[in-house]
Amino acid sequence: MKSEQTPFEGGPMDGRVLPVLVGPTGHPPKTYRIPVPDPAGGPPTVLVYRRVPRGQSRRLGLPRGWKYEFDPEGKDGRPKWPWSRPTPPNGPEGKPGDTGG
Repeated sequence: MKSEQTPFEGGPMDGRVLPVLVGPTGHPPKTYRIPVPDPAGGPPTVLVYRRVPRGQSRRLGLPRGWKYEFDPEGKDGRPKWPWSRPTPPNGPEGKPGDTGG
């Protein structure tokens, strides 16, 4: 698999450059999640970074690579379609003991 040296801006990873795996199109993922373990042993904190273009070419306006910017809210980046059902509070499986039928 190919990887690309991608810079991170903002947040705790500011100024670092990490190798990020690229997909079949040659682009890194749109969001990059980094789990940070809690020193007290609690649930890990997840840092969310969003992919943005690093620069553009002069003539065609094509992106000249990518970088990640820190997203302090860390919300899910998926579009909210009106026909999508909300996920239940207990997860996608529903209530414990549900038989599904």
